[in-house]
Amino acid sequence: MSSWKSLLLRIGDKSPEYGTSSDFKDHIETCFGAIRRDLDHYGDEVLPFLLQCVEQLPHKTPLYGTLIGLINLENEDFVKKIVDQTHKSFQDALNTGNCHRIRILLRFLTTLMSSKVLLSTSLVVVFETLLSSAATTVDEEKGNPAWQARADFYISCILSCFPWGGAELVEQVPEELERVMVGVEAYLSIRRHTVDTGLSFFEDAGEVEKTLNEKDFLEDLWGRIQALSSDGWKVDSVPRPHLLFEAQLVAGKSHEFGSISCPEQPGSPSTPSGITYGKQKYDAELSYPQRIRRLNIFPSSKFEDLQPIDRFVVEEYLLDVLLFFNGCRKECASFMVGLPVPFRYEYLMAETIFSQLLMLPQPPFKPIYYTLVIIDLCKALPGAFPAVVAGAVRALFEKIADLDMECRIRLILWFSHHLSNFQFIWPWEEWAYVLELPKWAPQRVFVKEVLDREVRLSYWDKIKQSIENAPGLEELLPPKGGPNFKFSTEDDGEKNEQHALSAELYNMVKGRAAAREVISWLDETVIPKHGFDVSLVVIVQTLLDIGSKSFTHLITVLERYGQVISRICPDQDKQVLLISEVSSYWKNNTQMTAIAIDRMMGYRLISNLAIIRWIFSPENIEQYHTSDRPWEILRNALCKTYNRISDLRKEISSLKKDIVAAEEAVVKTQDELNAAESKLALVDGEPVMGENPVRLKRLKSYAEKAKEQEESIRDSLEAKEALLARALEENETLFLSLYKSFSSILTERLPAASSVQTLQDLKSINPTDTNAMDLEEEPAAMDMDNEDSRPEKSQVNGGTEHAYTVGENEQWCLTTLGYVKAFSRQYASEIWPHIEKLDAEVLLAEDAHPLFRKAVYCSLRRSMDSI
Repeated sequence: MSSWKSLLLRIGDKSPEYGTSSDFKDHIETCFGAIRRDLDHYGDEVLPFLLQCVEQLPHKTPLYGTLIGLINLENEDFVKKIVDQTHKSFQDALNTGNCHRIRILLRFLTTLMSSKVLLSTSLVVVFETLLSSAATTVDEEKGNPAWQARADFYISCILSCFPWGGAELVEQVPEELERVMVGVEAYLSIRRHTVDTGLSFFEDAGEVEKTLNEKDFLEDLWGRIQALSSDGWKVDSVPRPHLLFEAQLVAGKSHEFGSISCPEQPGSPSTPSGITYGKQKYDAELSYPQRIRRLNIFPSSKFEDLQPIDRFVVEEYLLDVLLFFNGCRKECASFMVGLPVPFRYEYLMAETIFSQLLMLPQPPFKPIYYTLVIIDLCKALPGAFPAVVAGAVRALFEKIADLDMECRIRLILWFSHHLSNFQFIWPWEEWAYVLELPKWAPQRVFVKEVLDREVRLSYWDKIKQSIENAPGLEELLPPKGGPNFKFSTEDDGEKNEQHALSAELYNMVKGRAAAREVISWLDETVIPKHGFDVSLVVIVQTLLDIGSKSFTHLITVLERYGQVISRICPDQDKQVLLISEVSSYWKNNTQMTAIAIDRMMGYRLISNLAIIRWIFSPENIEQYHTSDRPWEILRNALCKTYNRISDLRKEISSLKKDIVAAEEAVVKTQDELNAAESKLALVDGEPVMGENPVRLKRLKSYAEKAKEQEESIRDSLEAKEALLARALEENETLFLSLYKSFSSILTERLPAASSVQTLQDLKSINPTDTNAMDLEEEPAAMDMDNEDSRPEKSQVNGGTEHAYTVGENEQWCLTTLGYVKAFSRQYASEIWPHIEKLDAEVLLAEDAHPLFRKAVYCSLRRSMDSI
């Protein structure tokens, strides 16, 4: 890498490129000297690389802005190109709705203004353009309030620039800045307060009332900016290196930025209704998502040294690093621990990472990324960060009863994986009290599921050893036993004809009999004598036992004898029996149950509708609130269904692009052929129409092949579109079946709507102490403010220490409603196209419970007023 490139990349870092110096002024002068030397030779390379650094290392924006300011003193033309290219990139980002690029480039423009590269009035014009677009959007008459998410985003971009340039704006253009501030305040007065109960981490008491009274993200940011303004625009967390070169920078020429235009928001529907408004609002929030939702798991004392604006700035730094280093976890951790701020921020870093990991409806990146970053941070800051992470886990564990079900599952998966990287070490004795809680208590279920996941990542004896300080927790470990084969020949139990059939099938498979031979044996010998159900049990149990040695064995058996299973399970009823047999065979191994069912669905031996029917069978319903086993299988089924549709859409999109290319190829080859045919050629000294016959023949062949290729692609597209249409019809049937099943079982168990209107009402029904632990026992001593953040006393549901007073039926309802929310939220984009039918047949049916309807509506971010 060229020296100027490495200097640009590492500016502001402790790195060999800058020797022992960590002074910003030294770094900027060194980098400026290198670029000045090479600018004439590498100018075309410097410009795109510099802008790439600006966009992908945004926490260094002030340094790059100052550097460009110094370059501007000697090469105005080069800097003018930077400004022009930034203008083009910014306009493109606005047109395509690239949120990250819009926000970062606007911050970059602010630092250019601070370094005298950009006219302050030009920056104000950009702010006012965004402000005008936002105000128009939320206007009931001129705009489309359903797209408020985009308007809010524009305003948040403006406000987020002030920590980087508010002091300079108030010094250079105070009246214009005041005009922008007044405009923002006016916008806030006409926009709708955002209520996102469907995306909250916690199901708090009085959830709706609390959310209505709390500030939403934009209102909170506005409050922080007002506090910053009152404090004289002083921000400790934003470096201001341009002040070190102020005497030089004032001599530079300030460039104009040029006008920008914001795209028009989609028009309001011609026939407005709650559903059409809800769909547009959902699309807008999907396109312009809120960047962070604060988790607030640590006490305020951990942040008392932070000014309100500093918290926002450090969160921006952390989120930017997570965004641009999502493929380089070690670099990510390195940059996260070296932010340009003069105070410690371990607690804020942990809270920000966990807020991203648990963000609803989806984390910005795969959860494994955050797992790896946390591991690397623990290694980079061994004396501080592990204790902070442990404190975060304890804080979340204390609130686990109120934590959203989706967040709960993610926390379980993360925590078990995290412990597997640290030898499964955890002070389990602190949580040993969960054994005295009822089996449905969320804390007990959490510990049980974490241990189950740990066993999957290791082995049973290892995990038993890891809990030796709390040996009673062995009760919560999954069963140690292996498969539960009904026709085993190893035990001394009584053997019957079914054992003999199983042994015969085993020998046939061992002898590599073809699937058609097994089917013939089944049709001619087994089914006529023993019936379909007995035959199904023998076939499924035996094939599962043959494939039980490993995942590869299972796949081999399914590939080789899948036709046998299809023959014995031709309809949905038989497929439900098939799933029951899989569950019975692997009753001691949740993971293998899920894998076997998932693979069978992959080979289309089981339909998603059959899985849903089985999930809602009595044997599973009774464990909804105590085990993740049925929910994991349902999650897998819905995910696989969604992925099939998603893959078809991608293939169709790709084929459409191929058709365009094929059409161009047809036109090109035909033009070449026509041109060749129209040419005059000499044959035996006489002029003849047409080119060389050999070349002409070749061109005709090319033209024919191009047409055939186009027709082939069109046929493929037509076939894929037919498959997609069929898949979407099946999807509608799937969701109708799912929500009808949910509605039915919840209506049976939920109290009358007149007695419960909120989840808190449900939790408050008949509180008893029958399932509470003995309060005379001394709890494990934990102190929230000590070094490893252990709370002194555990308070669950605002009640007594370690007590859980919610009844079993109430907890079953809470858990099931929680999963209704989780599935509705995750697949909202697939549910919205079918919402009219779901409303008519399920959600607005007379027997639909209001709490069920509310759970679905909140997850779809749909107002209950739209009913």
